[in-house]
Amino acid sequence: MTDLLAQLALIFDGINIWAALCVTFVAGLMRGFAGFGSAMLMAPIFAMLFGSADMVVTVVAIELIVSFQLFPQVRQHADWKLLTPMSIAACAAMPLGVWLLASVDKNAIITSVSAVIVLFVVIMWTGWRYPGPRTQPATILVGAISGAMMATTSVGGPPVLLYLLSGNDPPQVNRANIVTYYFLTQFLLIAIVMASGVAGINALIRAAILLPVMVLGAWVGGRAFHGIGNEQLYRRVALAILFATGLFGLLRGFLMG
Repeated sequence: MTDLLAQLALIFDGINIWAALCVTFVAGLMRGFAGFGSAMLMAPIFAMLFGSADMVVTVVAIELIVSFQLFPQVRQHADWKLLTPMSIAACAAMPLGVWLLASVDKNAIITSVSAVIVLFVVIMWTGWRYPGPRTQPATILVGAISGAMMATTSVGGPPVLLYLLSGNDPPQVNRANIVTYYFLTQFLLIAIVMASGVAGINALIRAAILLPVMVLGAWVGGRAFHGIGNEQLYRRVALAILFATGLFGLLRGFLMG
């Protein structure tokens, strides 16, 4: 038992594993209820615990398995005509994100992304919603920005979320689109980051250790979503998650800058 704890301490770089487990469970609740939010919670905390490159692989690997868990429940509600070009564009932009991950200061990137999150959530809280059809050029642009951000920070959701939540789709469709988008893009991202050599194998081991806690949280959150099914409440919760994580990222950047 002592040897096992020593190995876990080594894998988690001496960090208290219970802190990582607690963060992962809360992230799972977010993911299961709203379909997103987990990466935005884990990314800034895990970056402080494990370093930026390992954080990307750990977070995305956990998210990928949860996507496998949630995808069968939502695939019939997904808008595949919208998601296909968006996902292709995201995957095409991922190599640029990996280059940024290895080249650009992580704190500056996360602070900038957090500022964008807070700004757009404030705009959406004013009641603005995208009034017209989603054009293919706009969809491709959103996917490309998301893919680059996902590879750089593991947080590729905000552009896609703000694009989808600005429309008039019911919460069931929004949630299905978000889960399906992650499902279609995350496996390739892990492969690209690992092949680039910027992250080590310990990142995948951490993900395997934290995964059961994430799955449990996502299961609890998913049951809560199906028990509520209220569009206004869904929208408020989704935006509150974005706003809180954006503020957290800004605070982190201020403290570490």
